[in-house]
Amino acid sequence: MKAKAVSPPEETAVTGLDPDKPREECGVFGVYGRGLDVARITYYGLYALQHRGQESAGIATSDGKQVLLHKGMGLVPEVFGREKIDRLAGHIAIGHVRYSTTGSSQTINAQPLVFRYARGTIGLAHNGNITNVWDLRSQLASTGSVFQSTTDSEVIVNLIARYSQNTLEEALAKCMIDVKGAYSLLIITEDSLIAVRDPYGFRPLSLGRLGDGYVVASESCALDAVGAKKMRDVEPGETLIIDQEGVRSMRALSPRRKAHCIFEYIYFARPDSEMDGFQVNRVRREMGRQLAREYPVDVDLVIPVPDSGTTAARGYAEESGIPFEEGLMKNRYIGRTFIQPSQDTRDMGVKLKLNPMRYLLEGKRVLMVDDSLVRGTTSSKIVRMLKDAGVKEVYLCLSSPPVIKSCYYGIDTSNEDELVAAHMPVSQIQSMIGVDGLYYLSLDGLLGIFGQYRDNFCTACFDGKYPVEITKPKEAGKYALE
Repeated sequence: MKAKAVSPPEETAVTGLDPDKPREECGVFGVYGRGLDVARITYYGLYALQHRGQESAGIATSDGKQVLLHKGMGLVPEVFGREKIDRLAGHIAIGHVRYSTTGSSQTINAQPLVFRYARGTIGLAHNGNITNVWDLRSQLASTGSVFQSTTDSEVIVNLIARYSQNTLEEALAKCMIDVKGAYSLLIITEDSLIAVRDPYGFRPLSLGRLGDGYVVASESCALDAVGAKKMRDVEPGETLIIDQEGVRSMRALSPRRKAHCIFEYIYFARPDSEMDGFQVNRVRREMGRQLAREYPVDVDLVIPVPDSGTTAARGYAEESGIPFEEGLMKNRYIGRTFIQPSQDTRDMGVKLKLNPMRYLLEGKRVLMVDDSLVRGTTSSKIVRMLKDAGVKEVYLCLSSPPVIKSCYYGIDTSNEDELVAAHMPVSQIQSMIGVDGLYYLSLDGLLGIFGQYRDNFCTACFDGKYPVEITKPKEAGKYALE
């Protein structure tokens, strides 16, 4: 997997994304139920998962005889209108929102991927990254497999076709043996919905009940959005087959040590989601409380960087007894259509997105809470704005440890040489962004929030301990992805 370069500030104004944050991976949603308007339900489910990917969206449906597909570039409401949803008939559906972590951003890489093979038509939606993709792609290409996209998900498609002499369940079991890395998959056939989670459980996946039907989604907030009741999380290494007989579970591999992505709780997941036994909002609030215990800074106010730091900031204020204020107002209408006038005014993107409440902040010592710091560019602009607004002192608390390594499991962090904490001590970062104090939540303090389950998480971006080996493209020859 190649880590994508983080967009420059001027591009951020076009997309509405923050270049100083890791990028979301993808979101998947599926539904099985006769009598349900599955395409429209999937549309609403994807809408609830839009934070996980804003580049493309797609829905595939089946009526028991054929699989229909519509996908395109853009946000969910940009890709789907009423007529397109109405054309997607059937009682089974899967959907996908994408932010590209491998493969370039273009329509051919949008998902679901739908293809015909020896046993019929199948569609696939994937959240995660395959870490041995170059080896697999090289092996498959050498035996005649043809690739139309540059996404690692197509390797899974080709492996399923390669094992087409077996049943689909057997083919998937063999795929799970071959494929290494992070994958939460939804698969649609003419008559079934299948959910697969990798043996480490890197990416989340939840099962819910909707009337007499079933729903599977990356996050429980999407189940809530469509009125489904969460039943449980799909277990690491588990495959669920949902058809007219109900739900049955199979395991191709024994579960490995659990390695849930810790950044789901720090930043990616919606605060109203619950995953693998933990409520995201509660975890983030406890991160703030732990920050206050580790760093009792003497200030007048606690403010968040909205929205990513809001919950942790409330936790810090509750633990410390320091007043909480929303000192930065966020313009929620900055989005994909905003284009900066020129290179000379690139700072305007941050100023239009965030505006300090001068009357609250002037002359005060302020503790600002955010979730993470990757490059420091946006943070330095916010600090400058606060001081221009008359803030006497600015301290920055981060509810994560320093990010020092790239992620290879479905999150787009910067290249390692762009990760400021990888090559600068805290004192130098503090000076660079202009704060009077800079404080990171300790890794031990972060994991301590999860109690007896503290070893169930992937923390490679903080400590470089990768649960699954990474195959570098130079080791796999000319079939490396873009």
